[in-house]
Amino acid sequence: MDYQLTELQTNIRDICAQIGEEKIKPIREHYDTANEFPKEIMKVFAETGLFGLFIEEKYNGMGGGVMDLVIAVETLSKTCSGIALGLAATALGTFPIILFGTEEQKKKYLTRIAGGTIAAFALTEAEAGSDASGIKTTAKKDGDYFILNGTKQWITNAGEAEIYSVIAMTNKEKGARGATAFIVEKDTPGFTFGKKENKMGIRASATRELVFQDCRIHKSQILAREGMGFIVAMKTLDQSRPGVASQALGIAAGALDEAVAYSKTRKQFGKPICAFQGISFMLADMATQVEAARALVYVVARTIDKGEEKDISKISAMSKLFASDTAMRVTTDAVQVLGGYGYMREYPVEKMMRDAKITQIYEGTNQIQRDVIGNCLVKESGKGG
Repeated sequence: MDYQLTELQTNIRDICAQIGEEKIKPIREHYDTANEFPKEIMKVFAETGLFGLFIEEKYNGMGGGVMDLVIAVETLSKTCSGIALGLAATALGTFPIILFGTEEQKKKYLTRIAGGTIAAFALTEAEAGSDASGIKTTAKKDGDYFILNGTKQWITNAGEAEIYSVIAMTNKEKGARGATAFIVEKDTPGFTFGKKENKMGIRASATRELVFQDCRIHKSQILAREGMGFIVAMKTLDQSRPGVASQALGIAAGALDEAVAYSKTRKQFGKPICAFQGISFMLADMATQVEAARALVYVVARTIDKGEEKDISKISAMSKLFASDTAMRVTTDAVQVLGGYGYMREYPVEKMMRDAKITQIYEGTNQIQRDVIGNCLVKESGKGG
């Protein structure tokens, strides 16, 4: 379908497709098996300007928006979503600075990120995932500083990132209104990392704990102002969920391509299996689901970039929900189309199926997305009444 991409967006898609085919495809199995972060590929992303896609030109970025990021992540994820996540998770860690950073903070950090410095976002804890108000990490005021203590869990890019957007409690008695967002640099004393997780999928992506032990952060590192951490987190997720959706979309599109190609070469009873209605109907459903997900993700990304919609929580949640559910269905069907070969590590669809699952879980489970959508619908109905 013609989505009326700009010349820049078409170039982004073509460059990412080339990187995927030439740089990522030959090594994706290695990084998945080794559970290793692809530092060399991150350098390729940096050299081609991908880290600056969504950053303003005055901070050495390309001046694009969420739509440009979506196209890049989708295209890269068709080859390997775990590797593409190095870019997508950097965007997640950058959005708080873009949305709430002071001019001084933006000059200091956005220019570095645009040049290829990896970033991360730290909200989740052992008892605070979907319930962000359950954060236990504290930031106690000490003159012009805040002393951070606590642990963040399952943080993407952890240990590899140099810049972290961290949510901590500065006033537990106020609940969610007592949270504050901080920018924390990797080499800050008192800031270390826990074990690297051994995951089912996205194994080329680094996932670790962040550990804060009397970590001193100057008040100039606060994003927005004290007590606005929950708002920073929620507004960030509204912006970033189309990024997860595009990752899921790319996984689904890649699995569809693999299934179609296999169905044309695999023969049974003297003819390719795509000639059998049972297979052709499966492929038709898969293709329709992928295109529907793409249409939704693209329109949400463009809506965010226009900045005209005040409450984007509903449509952002819809894009993440629909695309990730689609990824799980399509990859499962792709494995089925390939049959026994689909279950083997030599073929990429089993990896795509493993990778797809996390898109239904992180940045808010799909059950939480449905809750967000439902609550928005009720509020809208109340306004109309």
